[in-house]
Amino acid sequence: MTEPIHNYSEIGKLKTVMLKRPGREVENFTPDMMPRLLFDDIPYLPIAQQEHDMFAKTLRDNDIEVLYMEKLSAEALDAGGEEVKNQFLEQMLKESGYASGSIHDALKEYLVNMSTQDMVNTIMAGVRKNELDFVPQDLVSLSENSDYEFYMDPMPNLYFTRDTSACIGNGISINHMTFPARQRESLFNETIIKYHPRFANKNVHIWRDRNHTTRIEGGDELVLSNHVMAIGISQRTSANAIQDIAKNLFANSSYDTVIAIKIPHNHAMMHLDTVFTMINYDQFTVHPGILSDGGTIDTWTITPGKNNELNIKYDTDLKKVLKNALGISELDLIPTGNGDPIIAGREQWNDGSNTLTIAPGVVVTYNRNYVSNDLLRKHGLKVLEINSSELSRGRGGPRCMSCPVVREDLKN
Repeated sequence: MTEPIHNYSEIGKLKTVMLKRPGREVENFTPDMMPRLLFDDIPYLPIAQQEHDMFAKTLRDNDIEVLYMEKLSAEALDAGGEEVKNQFLEQMLKESGYASGSIHDALKEYLVNMSTQDMVNTIMAGVRKNELDFVPQDLVSLSENSDYEFYMDPMPNLYFTRDTSACIGNGISINHMTFPARQRESLFNETIIKYHPRFANKNVHIWRDRNHTTRIEGGDELVLSNHVMAIGISQRTSANAIQDIAKNLFANSSYDTVIAIKIPHNHAMMHLDTVFTMINYDQFTVHPGILSDGGTIDTWTITPGKNNELNIKYDTDLKKVLKNALGISELDLIPTGNGDPIIAGREQWNDGSNTLTIAPGVVVTYNRNYVSNDLLRKHGLKVLEINSSELSRGRGGPRCMSCPVVREDLKN
């Protein structure tokens, strides 16, 4: 595994992962801002950081290399030099609403004079108006959002590193995010891949870049094997984006099957991995709320057709579809909360289905989902629990908080 990205499954022994330690951005906003920033509560930062550090330690204790997005971003900008740093800053200001003008100039002067790491951390945390010794004088600046506290909004969702990109095979999708609150985030991923010495000029395939109008997010992208993907049609990922990335994978990789799975389009089930994750060769977690009374769900199996067209087959039997695609005879779907409608609803809300598999049959979970965790153990899984009182307020679990970069290949 000499490639900087090598990720051909959900369950192979995890070797390298990218995280983002929660910073000032997770509490640098008010309740009035929460809906727009996609948060339901404001985490208590010191405890959130303690919990995240425990998460990182759990990974390191299992011989997993932990990389941090904020550090990689600064290193990439320094490696690229002043021109790249300037291009990054101009693009970030443009996507923050300041392509030019007096506020653009004031923000650029404020940020460019920082060390690179401080600049990255400040952009992530957001820039309040009272941080700048500047009073705009032009009519547009004075008339718009005069009572709003920020020039640049914080990015509290950044600690969910799964969403802005997805490592697939020896390449990556750098994602166009659905909501404006998150669309700037993948600029960090793009910068890392283009300029960080670990990834730059290392033949990393870009399966899809961020410059699209159709949406896809990494929480919907599941790498089931070295030739099968599952992608959720969700609140955050559209069917046309799935077809686009399928064509790119089919033309340039070992992937020959994409299973599109339709889940409810709501905040509680925003991504496929909030309701469905792979945890072993023949075992998956599943939130019973996504299945009909007969245990069915809409799926479309996409395979290559002639002349770069796609063959698409519709089915509702998820077990049958997965067994056929993965070439297995038996499948164990483990229900969140043991299938109890009250417990399953509560534990799914707190990411009981959002398990991070670090080796076949070994998963990292939130400790608060004790019914689901106990059931996983009864099904033969090794469960590593981490504290979750504050991290869970962001509506994302261990899988959401991690972007696997390198995994060992599975033994056939």
